[in-house]
Amino acid sequence: MKARLITLAAVLALLPHSASGNDSSAQLAAGGLVLTHSDAIEMRSEDLHISRSAVVVRYTFINTSAKDVTSRVAFPLPPMGGPDFFQSDVSIPVNKANNFMGFTTRIDGKPVPMEIEQKVTVEGIDRTAWLRAHGIPLAPQTDAAGTALEKLSAAQHAEAEKMGLFGSDGGPGWTLHTTYHWMQRFPAGVPVVVEHRYTPSVGGTVQTMLGEEKDPETTKRYCVEPSLLASLRRIHDGGKVVYSENWLDYVLVTGGNWKKPIGQFRLTIDKEKPGDLVSLCAQGLRKTGPTTFEMTRTNWRPDHDLSILFLVRQDIQ
Repeated sequence: MKARLITLAAVLALLPHSASGNDSSAQLAAGGLVLTHSDAIEMRSEDLHISRSAVVVRYTFINTSAKDVTSRVAFPLPPMGGPDFFQSDVSIPVNKANNFMGFTTRIDGKPVPMEIEQKVTVEGIDRTAWLRAHGIPLAPQTDAAGTALEKLSAAQHAEAEKMGLFGSDGGPGWTLHTTYHWMQRFPAGVPVVVEHRYTPSVGGTVQTMLGEEKDPETTKRYCVEPSLLASLRRIHDGGKVVYSENWLDYVLVTGGNWKKPIGQFRLTIDKEKPGDLVSLCAQGLRKTGPTTFEMTRTNWRPDHDLSILFLVRQDIQ
């Protein structure tokens, strides 16, 4: 799919990027559900709604075979942590150690009891068992994990250091991989509606430099059009309005383990406030309301993920 710049809104606002590391925060990319491969299950439709406040996805699956099929469905959270994690000011939307995006799922309108699988790695090596054996919480972003590390004996501390469990700042340096999953029955010929929602991790910076300085990386990543940059320059020259940047990534390419391409796909982007702006690489995106934009596809299999840039308007008094 040839990506082109879509200036979200027949408005004159877009988004911000740039700034030093002191006034910016990084985002974590999440996505949709992953199914065990099946030649019997089709995704008839996917309705994806993205804003900075919430990501809501509604799928309709159908088993086209003559027999019921039971398949594992999973939702992987973005990896959390790493050796430089506490130096990067990552946006963590929900204060829950094991569900830091507030992920929930409903099947045909009813909540789904889910299992959780967690694994800790350092440079690809599984260190989960060692942390559990020494009573260290697996979630590296929690105070409890750092406190547990401080209580290790000298010998245990040396062992942990040798395994790379300490980050560059002396705190937790491992990466936590969390996956929610459940076994789902797909009756033959009966549509199954799966809806999940979560709070996205949104990065950003205090003030965009788009329109003032050349930023080819941001311009390319979010398909920022020359007309948008020109509008930002005019706004900056006026001196009464500035824009800050928000960044949101969505993993759209999650395997495609269903039988055929997505029958009907609809993407809705909501910038939430009329004065804000948004830009992303997409084809056929059209404005549908004061804050919403929509793209639809038929018999579609996505071939790239989404990176969305929101420009947040701030009036100067």
